[in-house]
Amino acid sequence: MERIRVSDDIRPLSSFRAEATACIKQIHDTKRPMIITQRGKGVAVLLDIKEYETLQEKIEVLQDIYKAERQIESKNTSPHLQAKVNILKRLKNEY
Repeated sequence: MERIRVSDDIRPLSSFRAEATACIKQIHDTKRPMIITQRGKGVAVLLDIKEYETLQEKIEVLQDIYKAERQIESKNTSPHLQAKVNILKRLKNEY
């Protein structure tokens, strides 16, 4: 996801209402989020759906890494072979 461009990607709610279709097209075309403001304060962020899904996937990976680090620190780990069996079972159940 690209960083927002302050001059292009921050819109007051009234402007968004008046130009919703153009705003959504801009979000889709640029893949940049748009910040909606109300009374000068940010109240919402609009994202392209694919960018949102990618962001969710990245968050899930980071949560898994964080969980694994906590398990290692607490010595709550499994031997390699058992971990492999567990992962293969999980993948089989998901697909």
